[in-house]
Amino acid sequence: MTSTTAQTPIAPGDAPSASEVELLIGGMTCASCAARVEKKLNRMDGVSATVNFATEKAKVSYGAGVEVADLIATVVKTGYTAEEPAPPRAEPEATAEETPGPDSELGALRQRLLVSVLLAAPVVLLAMVPALQFDNWQWLSLTLASPVVVWGGAPFHRAAWTNARHGAATMDTLVSVGTLAAFGWSLWALFFGHAGMTGMHDEFRLTVSRMDGASTIYLEVASGVVALILLGRYLEARSKRRAGAALKALLELGAKDVAVLREGREVRVPVSSLAVGDRFVVRPGEKIATDGTVVEGVSAVDASMLTGESVPVDVGPGDKVTGATVNAGGRLVVAATRVGADTQLARMAKLVEDAQNGKAEVQRLADRVSAVFVPVVILIALATFGVWLGVTGDAVSAFTAAVAVLIIACPCALGLATPTALMVGTGRGAQLGILIKGPEVLESTRRVDTVVLDKTGTVTTGRMTLQAVYTADGEDEKELLRLAGALEHASEHPVARAIAAGAEERAGALPAVEHFENVPGRGVRGRVDGREVAVGRLYEDVPEDLARAAREAEREGRTAVLAGWDGRARGVLAVADAIKETSAEAIRELRALGLTPVLLTGDNRTVAESVAKAVGIDAEHVYAEVLPEDKVDVVRRLQREGRAVAMVGDGVNDAAALATADLGLAMGTGTDAAIEAGDLTLVRGDLRTAADAIRLSRRTLATIKGNLVWAFGYNVAALPLAAAGLLNPMIAGAAMAFSSVFVVTNSLRLRRFR
Repeated sequence: MTSTTAQTPIAPGDAPSASEVELLIGGMTCASCAARVEKKLNRMDGVSATVNFATEKAKVSYGAGVEVADLIATVVKTGYTAEEPAPPRAEPEATAEETPGPDSELGALRQRLLVSVLLAAPVVLLAMVPALQFDNWQWLSLTLASPVVVWGGAPFHRAAWTNARHGAATMDTLVSVGTLAAFGWSLWALFFGHAGMTGMHDEFRLTVSRMDGASTIYLEVASGVVALILLGRYLEARSKRRAGAALKALLELGAKDVAVLREGREVRVPVSSLAVGDRFVVRPGEKIATDGTVVEGVSAVDASMLTGESVPVDVGPGDKVTGATVNAGGRLVVAATRVGADTQLARMAKLVEDAQNGKAEVQRLADRVSAVFVPVVILIALATFGVWLGVTGDAVSAFTAAVAVLIIACPCALGLATPTALMVGTGRGAQLGILIKGPEVLESTRRVDTVVLDKTGTVTTGRMTLQAVYTADGEDEKELLRLAGALEHASEHPVARAIAAGAEERAGALPAVEHFENVPGRGVRGRVDGREVAVGRLYEDVPEDLARAAREAEREGRTAVLAGWDGRARGVLAVADAIKETSAEAIRELRALGLTPVLLTGDNRTVAESVAKAVGIDAEHVYAEVLPEDKVDVVRRLQREGRAVAMVGDGVNDAAALATADLGLAMGTGTDAAIEAGDLTLVRGDLRTAADAIRLSRRTLATIKGNLVWAFGYNVAALPLAAAGLLNPMIAGAAMAFSSVFVVTNSLRLRRFR
C-alpha cells in the first residue's frame, strides 16, 4: 500500500517544520487506533501529525532532524503499518494484481462476513427458538460457532493482541475480550459443566436473569456479535469507499494520452510525459490534456465536469483552457502552461484530499474521548461483574452483564462521525465546483454574519463592455458603431477594445482604418471609409443632447466616450465593467442565509453605488475608493464592530483581506495568490456558488454534530442499560453495529445536496 502524495518542502518561514509527508496507515480498525498513532507521532521531536481513521492516512510535518523512515518506525512500534510514498510513475495505469487496493480489501472483508453470517445464523436460531433444539444441538452450535469466533473474529483478536503487547486497549480489545469470554465460558460449560449433556435445552432472553452457569452457553452471543460487527465494519468500509468516490472521480477526469506536435507531426504520448511549452492537438470531443493557452483554432469548451457550469465557453487563440475539460467544437492546438501536479485539476484534488485529512475542533474532542474511553469501559465491565456477583451471587448473570457492557461500548460511531461527513461533504463540494480547504472552515461558516464582496471580477465580470449608445438627432446608430468601432479596433486601450468588440457584435464586420493616430490623454483619430473619424475628448463643441447623455452615463458609473466624424460629435458610447447576470440573485441568496452583503472597491463612489444599487446592496454598506492595501483595514474594522466577516475576492490585491477575514472565499477564476489565501475556493466565477458553499459547509457541520450527538448519546444511554442487565450481549452487538451504520448513512445524505 502506498500513498499518493510525495514529500513536499515547506516554506522557510514555516521552520522548524521543513517537510511534509502523507503516509497510508495499515491495521487501524477504530478511532482509538488513529488516536494512538497520532499521539505517538506527535511525541517525536519536531513532528506534528494528524491521523484520519476514515481515510486511513497520516499527514505529518517533520523537522530537519527527522527522516520518513523514523516516522514509519514509530508507527510500526505502535503496532500498525505505514509505507513511504511511492515515486511518481511515468505510466499511471496499474493492474489490479500490481496494486492491491481498497477493492481487494473490501472483497476479503465481504468474504469473511458472508462465511461468518452463514455459520452464525443457525447458531443464533437454535439458541433463540427452543423448538429447534434437538438432542445434542449444542455440539452442532459449537462446530458452527468455532470458525466464526476464531477465523471470523481474527481481525479483532489480532488487533487486540498487537495493542496489548504495546500496553494499549482499543475498540477491538472490547470486541475480542467480550466474544472470547463468551466462547470460553461456553467451552467450560460444555466440557466441564452440564451443558454438554444430551437433552440439554436453553432459552434465549433479551435481558440478564439468574441461571445455572454450568449449563449455560453463550455460543450465539460469541458468533452473533462477531457476525454483526463484521457487518458493521463491511458497511463502514463500503460507505467510506463511496464517500471518497468524488475525489477518485475528480482524479480520473483527466485525459490519459495526448497528440503532441513534434516537428510538424502528431505523436501520441501519455499525458505524464507532457512538458511545459509542448504543443498538442485537441480534436472535437476529446479532453484537453493539461492546462494551456490556445495557439490555433476556435472552439467551445465544455467545463461542466470541472466547474459545474453547463454552458460551453468560446475559446480562440490567446485564451486559456483547463485540463480535463472537453473540446466541444473545432480542432485546437494548445501550448501547455502547467503539467502534472501544477494543473488546476491536480490542485483541486489536493485541496479536497487535504480537507478530508484534516480535523474539525469537534472531532478533536471526540478523539480525546475515544483515547480514554476503552480503559474506562473495561473498568466499568469489571465493576459490573463485581457488583452483580456481590449482589446476586450469580456468576452467570454477572458475566452476561459484563460481556454486554464490553460489546455495546464500542464507540466506532464516534470515530466515524466527523470523517465520513467530511469526506462526503467535501466530495460533493468538488462536484459542484466548491473546494473546502479544511474542516476548520466549517466552523467559521456557522459564525459569519457579514459577507464582503470585492466588486471587480466578483460582482462584475472584470471586463469593460459597451453598455449603451446615444446618437445625435438624425444619426444612424449602426453607422456610428461601424466607424467608431473600426477606429477603436486599432487601439490597445481596454475602453477601446470594449467599444470595438461591442461594435463588431452589433454592427457586423468593421472596415479598415487609414492614417491611425493616437492623441495621448485625449483619444484616437483616423480615416475610415473616406471620413475623418475621431473618438475621445477631441471635440470642442458638443451638442447639448449628447452632453446631457454623457453626464447621465457618468452618473450611472459608466465611462462616456464621444465619437463622430468630419469635425462633429455624432454620439456617445457608454462603457462599463458589466455586472454578472447572476450577481443580484446571489446577493438575495446570501441575505437569505442571514448575511449582510458589503461592497468593497477601489473605484469611485458613483460607480460603486451604481453597481450596489443594481445588485441590491444598501448604499451604507458600500466602501469605495479603497486602495488594495486598505482592504485588510476594512475587514478588520468590521471585525472590531463585532461582526464575523466572510470575504469573497479574486485578485492578488484581495489575498491579504481573504486571509484576514474569518472566512475567505476565493473565486477560482482569479489569481493563484487569492486561491491560496482563501478557505473555500469557488471553481466557477459565479457568485451564487458563494451562497452554495456556505450552505454546504453549514449542512456538513450540522451533519457532523448530529452524528456526534448520536454517537455520544448512544454510548451514554446504552452503557447503564447493559450494566443494569437489561441487554443481552447479542442485542448489544447488533445495537453497536447499527450505531456505526446509522452515522455513515446519515453522512451519505450529503451526496444529495443541491
